[in-house]
Amino acid sequence: MKTLTAAELQPFDLGVLAGNGLRRGRTTGSCATAAVKAALHLLLFGERKSHVAVTLPGRVYYLVVPVQSVAMHDDGRVRAEVLKDGGDDPDSTHGATIFAEVARNQAGEIRFFAGPGVGTATLPGLRVAVGEPAINPVPRLMMRQAVAEVAQGEAAFDLTIGCENGEAIARKTFNPRLGIVGGISILGTSGIVEPMSLATWIASVEVYVRVALAEGASSVAYLPGKIGREFARDVLALPEKRTVQIANFLGDALAFTETALVEEGRQLDVLWLAGHPGKLAKVLDGYWDTHSSKSAMAMAGVARVAQEQGFAADLVVAMAQANTVEAAMETIKHEAGARDLWIEIERRISALVQARVPSVRRVEVRLFDLSGNLLGEGA
Repeated sequence: MKTLTAAELQPFDLGVLAGNGLRRGRTTGSCATAAVKAALHLLLFGERKSHVAVTLPGRVYYLVVPVQSVAMHDDGRVRAEVLKDGGDDPDSTHGATIFAEVARNQAGEIRFFAGPGVGTATLPGLRVAVGEPAINPVPRLMMRQAVAEVAQGEAAFDLTIGCENGEAIARKTFNPRLGIVGGISILGTSGIVEPMSLATWIASVEVYVRVALAEGASSVAYLPGKIGREFARDVLALPEKRTVQIANFLGDALAFTETALVEEGRQLDVLWLAGHPGKLAKVLDGYWDTHSSKSAMAMAGVARVAQEQGFAADLVVAMAQANTVEAAMETIKHEAGARDLWIEIERRISALVQARVPSVRRVEVRLFDLSGNLLGEGA
């Protein structure tokens, strides 16, 4: 897709409902970026903005975000606040105040800091390094883009991102278990919250499954998230209507699949599952709803298979005690049997899924790391 210039960007309208009839929202990353942009306008030009336009990842759309407040401090810092609106998605940060404090620095570069209510990474395996503020890569890129748009070539700023009451909010999330201390994470890969984890979304998954299977389709792909989307498109050459974003609802998606195929009196040649083992490997422990409130994390299952595959006891313990599956991957990344382990996990997931969809002739599973690299078969 062609990257547009700033003048060509199109507005993203949150008033247009998602395909499941629910209202979209703005991510913490979009809110933090809007706060940074509003603060820069006051710091550099003395302009108090009530709304700012945030360029969304991919540089095709922009999102207009209201600004709650913006104020200059005596020490030269500017603080701007934005209200997090998660739309109809049940999000622990919905209604929280995300703020940015922006100041010039002498370092000659953009630096990120965790303000009150935003966490700091203390364990490996996350999208940010140990000791870094829990501000994920895409939001960082969005904020850098905001600086480039406002500062006219100046790029020596300290960006401190915080969240009012963020430490209390973070206790309702996996952050403490992940080794993120002190508050929430600043997240988002698209800048937009897609409402996913509601009963209405489950009903919409059934619609998407039936559309994917329609017209005698011989192959479809189910994706828990965005990881695997390029694989389905570029490697499997599946059109978009043959792929389904199933979110956390793997069990429901499989039930819908079997029902539809039985109703049609036919079989499906291949069902592909492509995604991160942090979601898909949960089925090793019998979890078919992979939402964090309905399932345990996947490290125990991965470590159990590693033990059965003959990995050293200390590596198995390290994997089981890792704070994320990504950290468990790092533990064995350079081991000779790493790829074979992921192939075995793919095989086991495939067998468990196959038992739930007897009308599917073959189930193929492909696991990817967070960067989209294949871990097992085909790696």
